[in-house]
Amino acid sequence: MGQRRDVKIIVAEHAGFCFGVERAIDQIEEYLKTQPNVYAMGQVVHNNAVNERLEGMGLHFEEDETKIPDDAQVVLRTHGVPKRIYEYYDERNIPYLDVACPFVKRIHKIVEELDPETDILILAGTVGHAEVTGTLGFASCPAYVVHDAGELETIYREHEAEWAGKKINLIAQTTYSLEEWDKCLTLIKLLCTNYSVFGTICKATEERQHEAEVLSKQVNRMIVVGGRHSSNTVKLYDVCRKNCETLLVQDASEFDPAFLEGADTIGVTAGASTPSATIKEVLESMSEEVKTMTEENEDFEAMLEESLSNMSTDGRVEGTVVGITSTEIQVDIGRKQTGYIKYDEYSYDPTVDPATDVKVGDTINCVIMKTNDAEGTIMLSKKRFDSANAWSELETAAEEGTIIEGTVTDINKGGVIATTDKGSRVFIPGSLATASRGEPLEDLRNARVRFKIIELAKPRKRAVGSIRDVLKEERKAAREKFWETAEEGQTFTGVVKSLTSYGAFVDIGGIDGMIHISELSWKRIKHPSEVLNVGDTVEVYIKSLENERISLGYKKDEDNANIIPGIDGLIHISQIANKRIEKPDDVLKKGQVVTCQITDIDYDKKRVSLSIRALLDDEEDLTDILETEEEAPAAEEAVEEAPVEEDVEEAPAEEVVEEAPAEEAVEEAPAEEAVEEAPAEEVVEEAPAEDTRPPTVVGGLFLWYNTSRLLYVWRYCFCANRSRSFL
Repeated sequence: MGQRRDVKIIVAEHAGFCFGVERAIDQIEEYLKTQPNVYAMGQVVHNNAVNERLEGMGLHFEEDETKIPDDAQVVLRTHGVPKRIYEYYDERNIPYLDVACPFVKRIHKIVEELDPETDILILAGTVGHAEVTGTLGFASCPAYVVHDAGELETIYREHEAEWAGKKINLIAQTTYSLEEWDKCLTLIKLLCTNYSVFGTICKATEERQHEAEVLSKQVNRMIVVGGRHSSNTVKLYDVCRKNCETLLVQDASEFDPAFLEGADTIGVTAGASTPSATIKEVLESMSEEVKTMTEENEDFEAMLEESLSNMSTDGRVEGTVVGITSTEIQVDIGRKQTGYIKYDEYSYDPTVDPATDVKVGDTINCVIMKTNDAEGTIMLSKKRFDSANAWSELETAAEEGTIIEGTVTDINKGGVIATTDKGSRVFIPGSLATASRGEPLEDLRNARVRFKIIELAKPRKRAVGSIRDVLKEERKAAREKFWETAEEGQTFTGVVKSLTSYGAFVDIGGIDGMIHISELSWKRIKHPSEVLNVGDTVEVYIKSLENERISLGYKKDEDNANIIPGIDGLIHISQIANKRIEKPDDVLKKGQVVTCQITDIDYDKKRVSLSIRALLDDEEDLTDILETEEEAPAAEEAVEEAPVEEDVEEAPAEEVVEEAPAEEAVEEAPAEEAVEEAPAEEVVEEAPAEDTRPPTVVGGLFLWYNTSRLLYVWRYCFCANRSRSFL
């Protein structure tokens, strides 16, 4: 070929794993280290090298969920699975690790919320693709898959009549072609007026397709690395081959050196599921061929690094401040273009005011962000220069596993950005930003946080951290300390962390305990939210410690006797007034507010006895009053003067019978006479069902207020048949 010095290799900035895939692979690898018998629902990602490596670590692959054993742990792939799969494993109580891409999960939520009566789903994607299959599994409305704008029009024309009055919802597969999606958007606007469009193409997909479009126009050859079953890889290939000769290879073994013949610029990109190791192997396989096209002493790795830096705009420059406006700082960097720093690119510290922190004439170090030759300007960033210098701090923290601190300066759909005190920006995924999933990320805005560095991408200067790792360590230490001294009866001030249908979980200082719903209130409640709210500070005590489970107590014994809503007290008829009364409604009315004294508390039976009489002045001797009442039989006096419990102790059944034998009772008020005077039917007539007033307790029997002949009813019950009750 001859030796040539001007051959360049340009690698796309976002080639290879997207963050979602990196995160999924990391999670799976950690899972395999601690969990036995792990199965994956089909290919985790569409890359044979990745799947084979995971299989070597012990991961089993099985498409059919019914063939996965009950004692297995399951990994749900990055492309997502249908809703029924989640339900299936929940029913079988098989634990699973869900590594579905956040963008895919968002589509599932959108689709699941569509109305089966009024909505139509049209999904732009590839029929049979794992992501498409999973998404359709969340749809309850009519759903259709279209490959391109042509199929969209065909399906719409076929169903136009039956879709009248319904809303068309157009949604894209996360790896769908941007070019084809634009065609679909244009078409749907022409076809109908009642429609909704959801921009669900993954940001990583957009970045890669845009870069591939630009790069393929700058080079003679393009090499796309990735699996042939990977949708985003195939889309990159389709984009590139329109602009130059393009080769798709799954790995280094498929690289053909003859493909580079005659090329002086070579572009390389890779799908989002392609690991960096595979990309490197392809590049290394190109090295011998490339070396014949360059000087013999030129180092291939150096050339590669140069090509990478040439593609980047983050060149470091030193300049002089020449002007300050209300929105930016103007900087002379010795070029014909005018340099400027927007205020939001000056410092990561939100308390710094650029207008006062710098003055004209100051020397300032910056990074070139963007050059606009047409306008003659260069966008600069001081804070990114500061961040680059602080990179060594992150490298040390990653190597030693030390904890660093920072401030959460930004929140996005994927997680939060924490800026260290030295200006380094660290991305913390949402799943690693809080102690447990589902906690709102917005609460972290501007908060000081402690985290560990779990990943560094040196070529791109990208750092990923984990707040959860630190919280886990802190909770572990707190847990160990707790169990060293924990014992039943200890009291704590805790914070309610979450509520379930069966109780409340409370943080008692780095460790959680549970208050069972039965322990929240003396009265019956349907849900813990009737008593507590998340975030409440509560006083609790340890009821039991078993198998490292902490059962907490909340309700107190002294609260059991309180006269509060839901707790009733009984005022016996003898404790209503200082004189004998026939019935309670002689002096009281329903709804009347009275002042009472608690005279007895039965903790075992959870009963409270009350008295109005105890608070009244004695007007005359109660015994004398009862003796002068000719119509008051002895049994009735006993009942009126004492509660049932006292009647039984002071006047047992046998004693009552001796003092008032049945024969005497018959003479004074024979059973037959009682029946004639107050038959059961008559009682019913005098106390009809529609009388809604509550019963009054008289001598232990519940009788309606308007029941007449109480004497005969009582005597008949008491003397003739003690086991019989009248209501």
